Amino acid sequence: MDPLPTLRLKAGEDRRLRAGHLWIFSNEVDTGRTLLRAFAPGDPAVVEDARGRPLGQAYVNPGSLICARLVSRDPAVGLDHATLVQRLRTALRLRERLFPAPYYRWVHAEADGLPGLIIDRFGDVCVVQPNTAGMDAVTDRLVEALERVAAPSAILIRADSPVRELEGLERSVAWVGGDGPETLRVEENGLVFEVSAVGGQKTGWYYDQRANRARLAAYTAGSRVLDAYSYAGGFAVAAAAAGAAEVVAVERSAAACARIAANAEANGVGDRVTVVEGEVSPYLAAARADGERFDVAVVDPPAFIKRKRDQRAGERAYRQVNEGALRLLGKEGVLLTCSCSSHLPADRLAGLVLAAGRHLDRSPRILERGGPGPDHPVHPAIPETDYLKALFIRSVMATALP
Repeated sequence: MDPLPTLRLKAGEDRRLRAGHLWIFSNEVDTGRTLLRAFAPGDPAVVEDARGRPLGQAYVNPGSLICARLVSRDPAVGLDHATLVQRLRTALRLRERLFPAPYYRWVHAEADGLPGLIIDRFGDVCVVQPNTAGMDAVTDRLVEALERVAAPSAILIRADSPVRELEGLERSVAWVGGDGPETLRVEENGLVFEVSAVGGQKTGWYYDQRANRARLAAYTAGSRVLDAYSYAGGFAVAAAAAGAAEVVAVERSAAACARIAANAEANGVGDRVTVVEGEVSPYLAAARADGERFDVAVVDPPAFIKRKRDQRAGERAYRQVNEGALRLLGKEGVLLTCSCSSHLPADRLAGLVLAAGRHLDRSPRILERGGPGPDHPVHPAIPETDYLKALFIRSVMATALP
């Protein structure tokens, strides 16, 4: 086998990798010794420091700001069949310890040693999301490894994430070896859901909110609950099943609204879940005008801050939607506010809710902090993997608490 080409770093640019990070940015490469454009997207390479000492093996994408991602600290180990099988098995052992049934995130990208790759498991169906050129290049090999490790009945390649555009990749959705099921079954916290396989958001389900949906139950018995950005009704159905008197689920997609209603019926709570088709912000304004009141509100929007340049507008959007929800809460209401924007730290999210509360003469108090479950491990050297924030906040009138 021919030796792999090398990717030489500038002096001092190896410190982050040696500290545990896996990403290499294009401005860290010594372009005098490494011609980036000589690589095709997804090509493997041995990464070297400025003195030529090997740091490991990576895959390269010369057209991306993150121009390489380390896959091994051993320069001789790449994403071959044996490595993929070994890492899938390592990730699987953790999930099998955590969950009694195969409904979870099986592979969480960098944190599971497979940068740029997401795999979610829905019983015997696997949904694979290759988000980078390097993972795109080994998709066939990955499918073979999946079949060896778990022998799924169907594998769906959801190569349609917007992240792929940053990698210069086309977007597509396709079943491996023929058509698969139209819907995916989810079992979570004693409830069952169905979501669209091909048309669902992301991989079809947000497993990262499992623990927060379970924790919400402590606040919802006998309450009137608002679930904004409901998607398939995860929070709405969980709240109703925990004894909420009434739940209003707001979702803009007609197909998703139908799914919420079906999931509520499947769990025996259809009579207590009202589905509203529409955008969240106009609904909040109309509900306020109509004098609506809720005891609990869940605000789980899509990422308002996808890139650094979105920071100001995104923070404004988070504050506005949380302020709109706070306006609808009773005197001692509870708000569960979430953000999946990696660029928004938890303390900043808390600050935005505090500012919104003070504007309304309310005194927010953080009761609990939540995040993704252990099937979404965080890589401590890569802050971007710690993306999901969830704050359980009690909102009381400022006349009651200063």
